[in-house]
Amino acid sequence: MSLNDNVWDVSKAATTYNIAGWGDEYFNVNSKGFVIVKPDPSKETEIELHSVMKEAIAMGLKTPLLLRFQDLLQHRVRTLNEAFASAIQEAGYQGLYRGVFPIKVNQLREVVEEIVEAGIPYHYGIEAGSKPELFAALVMHKDPESLVICNGYKDAQFIQTALLGRKLGKKVIMVVEKLEELRHVIEVSKQIGVKPWIGIRVRLHTKSAGKWALSGGEDAKFGLNTADILEATQILQEAGLEESFKLLHFHIGSQVPDIRTVKKSVREAARYFAKIYQHGFKLEYIDVGGGLGVDYDGSRTNCESSINYTLSEYARDIVYNIAEVLNEEKVPHPHIVSESGRAIVAHHSVLIVDVFGMIEKTKAASNVTYPAPCHKLVQDLLDLRQTLNKKNRLEHFHDMQQIKEDSETRFELGLLDLKTQAQIETLYWELAESLVEQYEGIKLVPQEILQLKNSLGDQYICNFSVFQSMLDHWALGQLFPIMPIHRLEEKPDYNGFLVDITCDSDGKINSFITGENKIQKTLPLHSLNGEPYCLGLFLMGAYQDIMGDLHNLFGRVNEAHIFLDPDEPTGFYIEETIPGTTIGSVLADVQYDTVSLAREMKQLIDSAIKSDVMKPSEGMRWLESYEKGLKSSTYLEFT
Repeated sequence: MSLNDNVWDVSKAATTYNIAGWGDEYFNVNSKGFVIVKPDPSKETEIELHSVMKEAIAMGLKTPLLLRFQDLLQHRVRTLNEAFASAIQEAGYQGLYRGVFPIKVNQLREVVEEIVEAGIPYHYGIEAGSKPELFAALVMHKDPESLVICNGYKDAQFIQTALLGRKLGKKVIMVVEKLEELRHVIEVSKQIGVKPWIGIRVRLHTKSAGKWALSGGEDAKFGLNTADILEATQILQEAGLEESFKLLHFHIGSQVPDIRTVKKSVREAARYFAKIYQHGFKLEYIDVGGGLGVDYDGSRTNCESSINYTLSEYARDIVYNIAEVLNEEKVPHPHIVSESGRAIVAHHSVLIVDVFGMIEKTKAASNVTYPAPCHKLVQDLLDLRQTLNKKNRLEHFHDMQQIKEDSETRFELGLLDLKTQAQIETLYWELAESLVEQYEGIKLVPQEILQLKNSLGDQYICNFSVFQSMLDHWALGQLFPIMPIHRLEEKPDYNGFLVDITCDSDGKINSFITGENKIQKTLPLHSLNGEPYCLGLFLMGAYQDIMGDLHNLFGRVNEAHIFLDPDEPTGFYIEETIPGTTIGSVLADVQYDTVSLAREMKQLIDSAIKSDVMKPSEGMRWLESYEKGLKSSTYLEFT
C-alpha cells in the first residue's frame, strides 16, 4: 500500500520506528539516513550497521547476517553490576552483589567468554540449568570468588559434576528443586566424600504477568512450598549438613513487566530467608532469579513486551526491600544474586536480512482494462471509485464489500469469467487504497477500516527463516524491533509486512512497533529500486540464537563479531567471522550422509550417461554442481 506524501527527514524516521524507545543508548539514526550503533555509550564511536554489513560481505559472508557487538555485551555486564553496587552503597546494605549469567539464554562460546571476561572485576559468575551447560560452565568459569549456580532437575552425573567443581575450589551451589533431589545430593556427596553447597528454591505465592507468568506462583514447575522447606531443613540437620545450606532461591518468570511484581516477590522471599535463618541455618546468599526485562516495544509500560522500570530502579528495589525486611527481622544482610540473562545479551545481536522481492496488493495490472459495456458489478465499482469522498466513504466501503462478496459467490457458481473477476479484484483493491487514504489523520477510525488498511499491506519477501532466527515471534508472539538500516533519509512509500522463504504460511512477521507505542500489522518500508534493500531485526541476542529450529532445513546464518578500535579508520574491526550452516551439514543433522548422497548422485548420473540422456562432460558438470552445492549456504544466494 502506497503512503501519502508528507514532510520526512531522519528525525521523522527515528520517531516512526520508535528507535529512541527500544534502542536505549545503543541505537540511533544518523544524518545520512543510516542506523548507527554505539556499542559502548561511554565512548564516542558510532558505527553504521550498513558499513559493518558491507565489510562482512567483502570478507566472504552473505546475508542473512548476524552482527554481534562484543563491546555492547561488556557494557551490559558493567551496567548491571554497577547498578547493584550503587544501590548497595546508597542503601548502606551490608552484603555484596554476586550476579550470574544464565547461559541458557545464549550458550554460544564467544558470547559466554565475553561476559565472563567483562565480569571478572565484579566476580560475576555463571548459572547452568542442564548437564551440558554445567560441563561448559565449569571450564568457562575462571574467577574463584564468583559463583556457579546449578538450577534444573539433577541426576547422579549432574551432581557429581557439580561436586567436581567444589573439589576444584569453585563456589558451586546446587539449587534443590524437590525433596527427592535433596536426598539424592546428600547421598552422592557422601559417596564421593565432597561436602556440597546447597541452595533451595522456594515456591512463592507471588505470581508475575505476561508470557512467562506460569514460571512462578503456587502452580510453578520448580520449587518447594513451606512444608517442604521445613522437611528439607530437617533432612539437612539429620545429615549434619546445616552449614552446606548456603542460598535461598526464587524465580517468578522471565521478562517481568511490572516493578510491583518484583517488589512483592522480593519481600516475600526475604521473609522466607529471615525465618529460615532464625531456624538455625546461617544462609549467605539470596538469589532473586531472572526476570529483569527488556523494553522491546519502547513503550515503558507494564505490557508483556515492555517494562515499566529502569535497571537502576530494579536494583534499588531489590536491595531496599531485602534490607527493610531483614532489618525488621534482625537478620544479617546476605549477598544478593540475580540471574539476569535477557537484559545482558538481547541488545548485542542484530540480524540483517535482505529483501529480494515484493508482492504489491494494489499494483496496477497493465492488462486489466474496462471497455464498455462492463459487467454490472464492474460498473458499480467504477461508479464508487468516481464518487468516493469523505462524506460517503463509510457507505462506499459497505457497498464495495457487498460487491466483492457477490462476485466471489457468482464466480464459484460459474457465472463470472476470468476477465470480469480480474476487473472486480483490481478495482476493489484500488478503491480500498483510496478509501483508507480518506481516513488519514483521523483519530477515531472505524475498526473495519483499520482491518481493511491491514489487508492492504504489501508482502516483502526476505531471505531468512522466522523459525530459525525468530522462533519466539512465531511461538509466543514476541515483538522485536524491525526497521530498514539505510535509506532513512527517504520517506517510505509503502506499508508492508515480512514473509520468509520457508514453505509455511506462518513464516511471516506482521506485528510491528511504531512511534505511537501501538502495535501495527504493517511497517513503513521503501520501494525496491534494484539496489540491495536491508532490514535490521534488533534485540535478537536472548534465546533466539539457540532456540531456532530446522524448519525446511534452513540452518544457522553467517555471523560477524565486531569490536571497537579507535585505531581503525572505521572505528571497528571484525574480529571473527563464522560461516552459516551448509546444506550438507543440515542434511547430516537429519541422518543423511553427504558422502553417500554424492556417491548415489554419481550413480544416477552414470546411468543417465549410459542411457544417452546426458553426455559424459555434461554429467560431470552436473555432479560437480551437486557436490559444490552440498557445501553452500542453506539460504538463497543472488550474487
